[in-house]
Amino acid sequence: MKIITDTNTETLEEILLDVQIATLNDLILYNDDYNTFQHVILSLCDICEHEPVQAEQCAHIIHNNGKCGVKKGSIKELEPMCIALLDRGLSAKIE
Repeated sequence: MKIITDTNTETLEEILLDVQIATLNDLILYNDDYNTFQHVILSLCDICEHEPVQAEQCAHIIHNNGKCGVKKGSIKELEPMCIALLDRGLSAKIE
């Protein structure tokens, strides 16, 4: 491991950023035959704090590809969102 001095603060920031990025997970929302586009869009806005356009884009990706990563974050951050999406009848998982 490198010893980082005050002159290498940029290097320290890069190392910390690499560690932080490595610990992020994805909240994945899956397509189903039951929920409407409007329900998915409203749920993403309410729960994941998406803007309406972003939520609509995610809904189309989910419909066309079968799934979409709708949020990145730590397990602690994503778990309540995942549970809330499941409570609304959507199919979600943290990966």
